[in-house]
Amino acid sequence: MSFALAIHGGAGANPKRDYSEQSAHLNELIRRGGARLQSGAAALDVAVEMVEALEVSGLYYAGRGAAPNSEGDYELDASVMNGADLNAGAVVSISGIAHPIAAARKVMEESPHVTLAGAGAGAFARARGLETVDEPALYYTGKAGHGGHDNLVHGTVGAAVLDRQGRLAAATSTSGTINKMPGRVGDTPLIGAGSWADSSVAVSCTGHGEFFIRVSAAHDLAARMAYAGAGLAEAARQVLDNVAAIGGDGGLIAVSRDGGVTMPFNSQGMKCAAITSRHGPCVHVFDRAEDWD
Repeated sequence: MSFALAIHGGAGANPKRDYSEQSAHLNELIRRGGARLQSGAAALDVAVEMVEALEVSGLYYAGRGAAPNSEGDYELDASVMNGADLNAGAVVSISGIAHPIAAARKVMEESPHVTLAGAGAGAFARARGLETVDEPALYYTGKAGHGGHDNLVHGTVGAAVLDRQGRLAAATSTSGTINKMPGRVGDTPLIGAGSWADSSVAVSCTGHGEFFIRVSAAHDLAARMAYAGAGLAEAARQVLDNVAAIGGDGGLIAVSRDGGVTMPFNSQGMKCAAITSRHGPCVHVFDRAEDWD
């Protein structure tokens, strides 16, 4: 069986900024993830592992790289979905947890719910022994305006995975837009908007979340493939066209059950990387990745 892995470190890259550190990190991660899949690792495990590594790096607006909201507080979001059984978990506006994606997986696997928010999400994660952040001001590295082009810079990390057993999974994590209003929720923790995985495709989105929510971006891609017979790349482009039509920008990564990969964006750039059993690793920021069938 073939495998495929795509990861991203967020859309909206600034052409005036050097992303060599992020590119090197994505290259290392995609190779590591490819080796894990080659050895038979499960899609869900690899999706979460990739996002945890993106979170802890401090190089993206998620996890350790989180930027504060307009009142200086840190509210992080994450979601994960297992395509094999359509199980999903998400956390919204969680604080003090090093890996929001790990908390989302715990919600999926150890609660009767899909989504937990705020203090409840934090208490749930702590009760399950997840790593905590005791001094947010020292731990988080994101700063307003860092690498950005306006006051609502967006940045998200994510993974979309097909394993050698034919299983698909998606995971996405973010601190949201810089200087966001307290309590703001974007697409990342919303199943069907920021993340989706089923038996045919896995999707992780990044961009101006309000617009991705309004078009149910991640699920719409899957629906176009299932009901309209669109190919992976075609469906992805159609979704981003809908996002653009209502004023939004961003990008997405998606992998299909036959090992296809697409990583389109309509923003200035998107930090992303991919590898499959048929294609060696590639990393892109401003140049657009070739679609792999």
